[in-house]
Amino acid sequence: MPGAAPRPADWSYAGGVTQVRYVAIGDSFSEGVGDELADGRVRGWADLVAQGWADATQHPISYANLAIRGKLAWPIINEQLERALTLRPTHLSFNAGGNDMLRPRADIEHIADAYTRAARRCAEEGVVLIVLSGANPSRQLPMGDLIQRRGDELSAAVLRRVEGREGIVRALNWPDRELGAPVYWSEDRLHMNAFGHHRVAARVLSALGVDAPAEWWKPHQTLEIAGVRGWQYYRQHVGPWIGRRLTGRSSGDTREPKYSAWHEVAPTAAAHEEGER
Repeated sequence: MPGAAPRPADWSYAGGVTQVRYVAIGDSFSEGVGDELADGRVRGWADLVAQGWADATQHPISYANLAIRGKLAWPIINEQLERALTLRPTHLSFNAGGNDMLRPRADIEHIADAYTRAARRCAEEGVVLIVLSGANPSRQLPMGDLIQRRGDELSAAVLRRVEGREGIVRALNWPDRELGAPVYWSEDRLHMNAFGHHRVAARVLSALGVDAPAEWWKPHQTLEIAGVRGWQYYRQHVGPWIGRRLTGRSSGDTREPKYSAWHEVAPTAAAHEEGER
């Protein structure tokens, strides 16, 4: 694949090579909304990538996550990109546009231009850019045909902007029809659940040349599809979203990034024992 990143061996820790420092920027997709743990914390695919990377390489990963739910593409660039680059990462993941696509006058080309800016700045700083397309929720959402069309257009526009560029890893989730199945989505039908976040994490690790646990690709247990339906769904999930649009508010207002500075992710004990066998 043109522009694919080197395999993890090229980022080894021997010979004084710098430890992997990975930072994620974006919206609720990268923050991890939908993958809530029992204690209320949000996890998500980026956290899983950091842990899976550490487990696979048997070395700690420095990890930061500046993503905040509700953000549009260009505010992510303006508020998160330069802040992330000041951390001097080796790798930066970027996804945006999901919230923009839901707006009545979405400008697909303008959204895709944000990826051009991210690619240019990462190239200037010598950072490997991990470009993700979001998962496709259109199968179970109102106005699904519109969302499908806009998602297809955005995916094509982003690929045109990163085509032929060096130092870019592509982890494309939008074309994954399996990931569109209800079993991978949370009650609001807009955010992935834990199964969805694990599948995206597996795809990112695979794009990096790292082996993800096989069970991350498929749900490893039976999940009863829960969630409200009919007018109750609109009242509980769609109504509040419309209310925020009308009042100019965002679900991310007043929120701070969950990892604004480096957070060390060590290999798990189980992975270490497996590596010694």
